[in-house]
Amino acid sequence: MDYQWYPGHMTKARRMMQENIALIDLLIELTDARAPQSGRNPDIDSLANGKSRIIVLNKADLADSEATDQWRSHFENEGILTAAVDSRKGSGVRQLKPLIDKACQEKIERNRRRGIVNRPVRAMIAGIPNVGKSTFINSFAGKAVAKTGDKPGVTKGKQWIRLNKNVELLDTPGILWPKFDDQIIGMRLAILGSIRDEITDEGELAVWLIRYLMKEYPAALEERYGFELDPANEVYDTGDAAAMPGEDGGRALDILEKIAVRRGCLKAGGQADLAKASKLLIDDYRSGRLGRITLEKP
Repeated sequence: MDYQWYPGHMTKARRMMQENIALIDLLIELTDARAPQSGRNPDIDSLANGKSRIIVLNKADLADSEATDQWRSHFENEGILTAAVDSRKGSGVRQLKPLIDKACQEKIERNRRRGIVNRPVRAMIAGIPNVGKSTFINSFAGKAVAKTGDKPGVTKGKQWIRLNKNVELLDTPGILWPKFDDQIIGMRLAILGSIRDEITDEGELAVWLIRYLMKEYPAALEERYGFELDPANEVYDTGDAAAMPGEDGGRALDILEKIAVRRGCLKAGGQADLAKASKLLIDDYRSGRLGRITLEKP
């Protein structure tokens, strides 16, 4: 199926961001460390043209640390300052203050030459749904100033938040873009929970995720679900991990059935409940119970 989610409030949110971009000095773009490029809205590049930028790789505690280091190098080679943080625990958040000073150094110096002192840096927080913007803001502020939730679409409108005398943040709703050029991007975002589960095919997502894990993190399946896989066996030959589920989907389905049996996801009569097993697998991934796994590499 095609993975896309662009309800009307996202159009309104994008328009609001366009109207307020002139008011800010800096754009802080949050993206999920487990899919850093797929989670970057291309519209933000055009919106923030000419503005200082920082990319925050949020939920870094759930991502492969080696891959996160590679992504940080990738973005910094493009001239964009980056930080890797775990907003829930506050890890890495302190590095944002010196990064903000560095990103806005020219602006601060220009104000000082004009005799303007103690003017706070105004930063817009942007990102896709469910990337953890509100949790990040609360962690940065050291108190609950933004509404949080575990589903996409909690923040509906803008709000200015004064963090301290030096920084003001404009929180914005999470927005996607009207059409994904590559459906693999949509699948990654659906697995992360940035697209509403009600409009996704969890079975298809589980098949793709199994194929990717067998290619990149085979031990994660073995350790979590307690069975041994033989990658040399044709049944588990996952082929191109980046491809959409296709003719070889049956191989991943065999593994999904094993997961169902191991976890007691059974229908009446003892038949494997693949729908229930798919949801369990995706929940295990999102929560980090499968380990620290990144869905794409630079």
